[in-house]
Amino acid sequence: MSRRDSRSRLLATGIPTLSLFVLAAALFAAPAAAYEAVQVTEGGTINGKVVYQGEVTTRKIVPTKDSETCGGIREEPLIVVGPDKGVQGAIVYLKDVQKGKELAKPAKNPEINNLNCNFDPHVQAIPVGSLVVVNSDPVLHNTHGFLGKQTVFNQAMPTKGMHIEKPIRKPGMMRIECDVHGWMLGWVYAAEHPYYAVTKKDGTFSIPDVPPGSYTLVAWQEATDPAEVPVTVKAKEAQQTIELKNATELNLEQKKK
Repeated sequence: MSRRDSRSRLLATGIPTLSLFVLAAALFAAPAAAYEAVQVTEGGTINGKVVYQGEVTTRKIVPTKDSETCGGIREEPLIVVGPDKGVQGAIVYLKDVQKGKELAKPAKNPEINNLNCNFDPHVQAIPVGSLVVVNSDPVLHNTHGFLGKQTVFNQAMPTKGMHIEKPIRKPGMMRIECDVHGWMLGWVYAAEHPYYAVTKKDGTFSIPDVPPGSYTLVAWQEATDPAEVPVTVKAKEAQQTIELKNATELNLEQKKK
């Protein structure tokens, strides 16, 4: 079963998936129509945690070639969850941000590495700009990036040690596949503003220097529906806890009303 088929099966169950607990501070009033880079002097920090309460589903990997590099048959979890239900590798970001600090160029261009017939890292978030595709395996890979159905890049990597930089001009969630090894799958979120994070091993994250305003906070994980919630905090307001429910659960609740 492919990772996408496994994801469809998991969503079809309607099992509650992600919960996100958020602590927010020093956020104030309403923003402008489009994202604008401004100096942020009264920014707050959004701290939180993504939690998964359901059963962890796995997918079966059956390598069909290059077994010395790619390994043998195995089961892989679709969600990496710690002892306290924290979700590792979920992407959290503010949706439709109108203004804030400038999107800084990283000191080193981010990379996605073909390593042991997996994409390393499996999930990452980067600023719009460029992505370096690397092949660390002694076998042919063909790294293919999609934004929706549109190809962003399609690069053959026949030689170990290859590094090829690819432009990433549009924001959004990119799906990365290998046309040679069909089980390989990775995800790259390209952001046009700096208000995003990838959760740590314990599911926690931090988004700093957020300017005054009201926002929609989104949590994404490949095997679940995205979860989102409005976040508005006034000056000196006590910290608040917000629980996110996945879209499947919200739709069921709405039908009951």
